[in-house]
Amino acid sequence: MYEINETHDPNLKSWVESANDPNTDFPIQNLPFCRFRHPSMDVVEEGDYHPGIIVGDVVLDLWYRSWWADTPAPYEFRGGAEYDGVTPVQIRNETWNEFRKSVSNSLSEAAHPKTREAMGKDMFPRAECEFGLPLFIGDYTDFYCSIYHATNVGSMFRPDNPLLPNYKYVPIGYHGRASSIVISGTDIKRPHGQNRSDAEKPPVFIPCKNLDYEMELGFFVGKGNELGEPIPISEAEEHIFGVCLVNDWSARDIQAWEYQPLGPFLAKNFATTISPYVVTMEALAPFRTPAFERDTDDPQPLEYLGDEQNRKFGGLDINLEVYIQTEKMRNENIEPHRLSLSNTKDLYWTIGQMLTHHASNGCNLQTGDLMATGTVSGKEKSERGCMLELTWRGTEPIELPSGETRRFLEDGDEVIMKGYCEREGFRRIGLGECRGRILPAE
Repeated sequence: MYEINETHDPNLKSWVESANDPNTDFPIQNLPFCRFRHPSMDVVEEGDYHPGIIVGDVVLDLWYRSWWADTPAPYEFRGGAEYDGVTPVQIRNETWNEFRKSVSNSLSEAAHPKTREAMGKDMFPRAECEFGLPLFIGDYTDFYCSIYHATNVGSMFRPDNPLLPNYKYVPIGYHGRASSIVISGTDIKRPHGQNRSDAEKPPVFIPCKNLDYEMELGFFVGKGNELGEPIPISEAEEHIFGVCLVNDWSARDIQAWEYQPLGPFLAKNFATTISPYVVTMEALAPFRTPAFERDTDDPQPLEYLGDEQNRKFGGLDINLEVYIQTEKMRNENIEPHRLSLSNTKDLYWTIGQMLTHHASNGCNLQTGDLMATGTVSGKEKSERGCMLELTWRGTEPIELPSGETRRFLEDGDEVIMKGYCEREGFRRIGLGECRGRILPAE
């Protein structure tokens, strides 16, 4: 686990004035990683992006590195080549953390004028930049780690037995589709699929009727492991670079027909949206919490999934908000309407346990692999992280300020997810936004 250090000092201010705004997601205490490009850049190919760091309203370009030439590079690249959009061979957290401290010093009010001048030449307005996926994602795994979400969904389909016997022993997950992961702001086409809403008739192949979102937290593998070598729970977070927001779009009517006996498939793999910024584990140090407190009659994690450090500090205190803005709301200038506010403290399994379990059979994780927690829901209705739960499978429609109602998402709807951490004695930091608008099926 990461210790609180000088980079978390709430009184630390930056010579980048926008970073001192108390409402910014990106104060100097955050410094998330990204990949971006600006219209003024001389890019070679359509997919070329520069690595960068966000501070306030600007992006600091890490491509040319003139202002930190004497600092060890925080990542290694294939063949020693410059960053060209492929995954780094490895991201070493210890090296990145030293680099982060160096950047923090250079961005602080106390920085030398020559440092400010040099860094200023490598900065671009964030609003003018286009962002790509922060890392090349070779593999994607989605978990099911909110017990409140699992209980709610189980109650809809198995009222007498909401949780299956394995839930409290093993972090449940499935392998998703990495190729259909898209960056925030990408439009999502309504998918087609098999629907069997009438049990008396054969299925039909039609556009999805019950399209949904899932509010999730994602985390990236920084350092991989060799095939056949598990990752102990005590070392799990050494392999996690940082976190992002994830919207695991879900076609509920397709899912209901196809998921037995093997689980999620076409209902999930048509699109997954992520936010463009990776908030590092070190930046999250002030916002650690104990792992989920289990009921007295719940089993404790098996030995390979539990240690004292994970029990005391394995959780994360991250607020997750979901908003919706329909086409009518946009046309009438009605602000997005908040649907839910949940928190990752309510996850039954920690991200360290998820990663350790994933590698426990010797599965080799690789730099850039993305994992997600599954829908993050809390006890209250206002904390439910998807429309399946909020509308209770469509039986309790949501009323919107435009006079409209929603059972599930309709064409033109935009889902906006936000994440942020707040704790007394520390600066608020944010994860940015994860947006996606629904387009009609082709």
